[in-house]
Amino acid sequence: MNVLVSGGAGYVGSHAARMLSRAGHEVWAYDNLVFGHRGAVAPGRLIEGDLLDRGKVVATLREKQIDAVMHFAAFAYVGESVTDPAKYYRNNVVGTLSLMDAMREAGVWRIVFSSTCATYGEPRSVPIGEDQPQNPINPYGYTKLVIERALADFARAYGWGYAALRYFNAAGASADGDLGEDHDPETHLIPLVLQVAQGRREHITIFGDRLPTPDGTCIRDYIHVDDLASAHISALEKLRPGTEFRCNLGTGRGTSVKEVIEACREVTGHAIPAVVAPPREGDPPALVADAGLARRELGWTPRFTSIGPIVESAWKWHQSHPDGYGA
Repeated sequence: MNVLVSGGAGYVGSHAARMLSRAGHEVWAYDNLVFGHRGAVAPGRLIEGDLLDRGKVVATLREKQIDAVMHFAAFAYVGESVTDPAKYYRNNVVGTLSLMDAMREAGVWRIVFSSTCATYGEPRSVPIGEDQPQNPINPYGYTKLVIERALADFARAYGWGYAALRYFNAAGASADGDLGEDHDPETHLIPLVLQVAQGRREHITIFGDRLPTPDGTCIRDYIHVDDLASAHISALEKLRPGTEFRCNLGTGRGTSVKEVIEACREVTGHAIPAVVAPPREGDPPALVADAGLARRELGWTPRFTSIGPIVESAWKWHQSHPDGYGA
């Protein structure tokens, strides 16, 4: 297929674009480079543009004879979505609807959408299955839910095939260490801990150590970025007119903050000092996926099922790219 990867210069999008290319697809990354990096895209494969520029999106879809879209482009800072919701609704909702209108005009009916476990809000139980209610507690999660429902409506009205894949905690880097995580600001736990090992931070902060979990710290489901990418390709290759996939992507295994820090100490050989701060408001004690539906419907199984190898891949990236993709 000819595939357009929106947000293809970003963290997950760049890994998916590379995997698509290696699977034999023709791939172009469409990115406005607000958070993406030119260095994350294969030479000659970046189209710089904004999804709100509907004319350019339509022209790109037609010129490249695009068969399918993988849509990663979104703002994803939960705290910022609370303080500046207008930014998130314009980019994540209006921008995506602009993309979807362009797809209709260009006759493209396949899309794989990067959604999130944030659409569930506070879980009723853990692990979290797709049958749990979707009640987001922040604008970021709600913007993703709005698009999930828009896609369902488009599929029924226009015969689209779509997949909405709800990530848990994306982590890790490519095996060869040349694609990885480079956010500004950085909010993900593993790169923050590894920055302490690099001497770029004095310590890592643990938000709460008396939570109702085995060691008192938050538990999350860390899913390797290449496993996320492979799930997107599995979904893409199964799309047919009217197909709808709504699946969690995780390992089904939770890892606590303390366990992540200890894994980073073992991998790096650094002490990595940690200090405890009060828990953050709205931070659930545990978020772990029930990813059985993705296994059954997509035929997908994650290769990385423990935190050690995930940290090892991230450390390889951070050692070879101490300043990320650079200026």
